[in-house]
Amino acid sequence: MWRRVLREATVRQPWSMISSKRCLSSSPTSKPAAVDNLLLRYLKEHYVEVSKMNPPPKVNPPSEFSIVKSALDGNGPVLTRTYGNEEIKLSVMRMAYAVPGGVEDDENDEDMNQLFLHVDVSKPGQDKSLHFLCGLYPDALGVHSVSLRPKLDSAELLEVTATYSGPHFAELDERMRDTFHGFIEERGVDEKLFNFLQAWLYVKEHRSLMRWFKTAGAYINENKPAKSS
Repeated sequence: MWRRVLREATVRQPWSMISSKRCLSSSPTSKPAAVDNLLLRYLKEHYVEVSKMNPPPKVNPPSEFSIVKSALDGNGPVLTRTYGNEEIKLSVMRMAYAVPGGVEDDENDEDMNQLFLHVDVSKPGQDKSLHFLCGLYPDALGVHSVSLRPKLDSAELLEVTATYSGPHFAELDERMRDTFHGFIEERGVDEKLFNFLQAWLYVKEHRSLMRWFKTAGAYINENKPAKSS
């Protein structure tokens, strides 16, 4: 969604063409300052434009899950819950960003309705956890893989380990695959999570885009060439 907004804004104002024309008409000594000022202007304009976008309606997660504090500012788990003596952590990203080349096609809204869900199930006293990679959709959840891997810190949850962690999920017996689906569904991991996680990602992407405009502007402003006396 935010990528589409940025792309449309860029189409309305072709930055590279404007910058080139203005720089060519400037004296050599004024070129760096002119480019910096132009870039700062556009960063500010887009920051203001994005800041005016209405957030999605507030959606609460299923009652058994709790939102991880400061999850919007990191790359770790978003939701957590306990199930008996198990701790369950959920991390999410858009499937379009997880699949190579997927970010290039922003026209297909269906891609934005496909989420990549990491489900980590751990138990106290054990050094390994059961890790599920799932595709989450508005009306369904599908398991792509199941692995047994060393327990990871929150910041490492989205990292991929290089060691062997189990067979390909598609190679498992159909009854076993169905039972693994039932295993996570019994723990509340199903399509009911979609609306919350979709809205949460919109908020995170919006916040990240706002931060990028602001940080880039501050960096350029701080490093502007000194005026010649």
